Amino acid sequence: MLKIYLLTVLTMAMLISCEAGNGDENMEKSNKQKVIELLKSIETGAQEPVAYINANKYIQHNQAVGDGLAGFGAALGALAELAANDPAMAPKVNTVRVFEDGDFVIAHTDYNFFGPKIGIDIFRFENGLIAEHWDNLQEKVEETASGRTQIDGPTEVLDKEKTEENKTLVKNLLKDVFFGADPDKISDYISTEKYHQHNPGVKDGLSGLGEALTALAEAGMPMVYEKNHAVFGEGNFVLSVSEGIFMKEKVAFYDIFRIEDGKIVEHWDTIEKIIPDAEAMNSNGKFNF
Repeated sequence: MLKIYLLTVLTMAMLISCEAGNGDENMEKSNKQKVIELLKSIETGAQEPVAYINANKYIQHNQAVGDGLAGFGAALGALAELAANDPAMAPKVNTVRVFEDGDFVIAHTDYNFFGPKIGIDIFRFENGLIAEHWDNLQEKVEETASGRTQIDGPTEVLDKEKTEENKTLVKNLLKDVFFGADPDKISDYISTEKYHQHNPGVKDGLSGLGEALTALAEAGMPMVYEKNHAVFGEGNFVLSVSEGIFMKEKVAFYDIFRIEDGKIVEHWDTIEKIIPDAEAMNSNGKFNF
């Protein structure tokens, strides 16, 4: 079955991408819609959305997936075989929020993808086709400290005219608080009145955040942000991509912030262990934006 999936993905991509390059209706769809349809095809098996991937150039940064369309096809084939043996592992995809920054589209998705997960995916487009992909996946948790799920909450992109202002707010939060330049300025960035938390181990509010960070530090396992690789945003939603240490392991931090009236009022994240380069299925690195 894996070989069949791989052949189907490659053939469909080559054929339909050529048609798309000639200006068919696929090219008229927004990049956001293309991402939504491509992700949903993991669940439905629809072949047409593969046409949104550049058949000749698809750079993969998911360390568990091989590069190019061949790697994408192999992952789908493995997923299909797993589901055939265990129906509970059948793929499910519910993309809840999507926003974009130039050629980049960010998708926040509730998956059953080799098990229940929450994912944040980043796709880079060139000439209307997907040329590069990054993601961060975390196991889904049913009971959270705040009582909120890892993915619920507002989804509408608002305040587009404030995009750069909001991205700057997050960059300054990272510099002063996450990287320690001036931690006491945290209330300059995060609202003291409303801070809805979706990290499964953290309660709502600044007090909940402080409590969780203190508990980790006292247990000898502080959460440490070491480097920020990228910040993307559209309107009231901003994503930061960083690396650091969590539970004494090297991890990638993907943090989505929602901003209202100049303050962060909501936070979602995924934390994923970084695989050593020697064990990765591709050589593109976890980051490399």
